[in-house]
Amino acid sequence: MRQYKIFETERLWIKPTQLEDASFILELLNTPAWIENIGDRNIRTLEDARIYILNKMQKQLERLGFSNYTIIRKTDNVKLGICGLYDREGLNDIDLGFAILPEFERKGYSFEAAQRLKDAAFKDFGLNTLAAITTKNNVSSQNLLSKLGFKLEGITQLHKDDEELLLYKLVK
Repeated sequence: MRQYKIFETERLWIKPTQLEDASFILELLNTPAWIENIGDRNIRTLEDARIYILNKMQKQLERLGFSNYTIIRKTDNVKLGICGLYDREGLNDIDLGFAILPEFERKGYSFEAAQRLKDAAFKDFGLNTLAAITTKNNVSSQNLLSKLGFKLEGITQLHKDDEELLLYKLVK
């Protein structure tokens, strides 16, 4: 089996999401913030989460060498959230995305993980441009993207989705 990179920061491990993370993914994808800001993925059971990991996360990981990563706190191995580099239909560039469980918000974990993956996108994966999308009302994501150096480019819509999203870009 191919080995994929695991990233590290001062406080975090950032590892490719695997089937063993299914219960965590089930929990995260059903938080009110996920559903409001990212969208309902209809993941209702552990089996749904496993299928989602296999079809959405691991397939891209195998194809591109990067995908979705689980953010784990080093001190106690608690899974805090996810951060990833996503090849989204309807975007010309790889999308940097992140989400965190509500109890871990506003502690700098999302920034720390996103900063590390942003660096990896340019240094380890050879990307020259990153995109990021967020809903118009998700001010905390907009602020985080600005802090990461992204600039608002305009409005976009993803494939088969009518919602207008804010499109941010960052060039190496």
